[in-house]
Amino acid sequence: MLKKEARQITGGLSKPSKMPGPAHNLPAQACITGAKLVKVPGSVCAGCYALKGRYRFKNVQDALQRRLQALQDPRWVDAMVTLIKDQDWFRWHDSGDIQSPEHLKNIFEICKRTPKTRHWMPTREAKFLTLIDPDVVPKNLIIRMSSHMINQGPVKHWPWTSTVVTDGNHSCPASKQNNECKSCRACWDRSTANISYGKH
Repeated sequence: MLKKEARQITGGLSKPSKMPGPAHNLPAQACITGAKLVKVPGSVCAGCYALKGRYRFKNVQDALQRRLQALQDPRWVDAMVTLIKDQDWFRWHDSGDIQSPEHLKNIFEICKRTPKTRHWMPTREAKFLTLIDPDVVPKNLIIRMSSHMINQGPVKHWPWTSTVVTDGNHSCPASKQNNECKSCRACWDRSTANISYGKH
């Protein structure tokens, strides 16, 4: 499959300026858990960045909707493999989240078929993670279960997590280096159990 065709099928990849590689995003409005948390004061999703700024532009919203609809295309896995296979680093869902067990299963298949790529996926969809054993997650994928509330500790039921804190003692260095990952790859590193981000 040619990359041009793959982009037409999938809606293409996003290119977050912070990241060392491309990403795949979906509309924040389609988040199952996030759509509830956005209404909860003190939650990580309250004031969601993916509901503001450039994410509100019509062309961006149209692209996000195309990517959401593309999940139903039987060619989606093959097309995503075509787009990702030459990448060293990849992030799932710089906006949006897992939509269903089938969606997660398809992501696993993409990871297995792109073994040279390191994949990272944050999620708040605990109900999908409770259906699987961490040992079945492809070795080149790390799924970080994100705590729902600001200053809440990491969850106990999943080995890789992320939190958001306001005390300044966060492990993510991006805020000190032009809001970019630079050389840091901790989010993709399974030996780093929890990543804490400063609230922004």
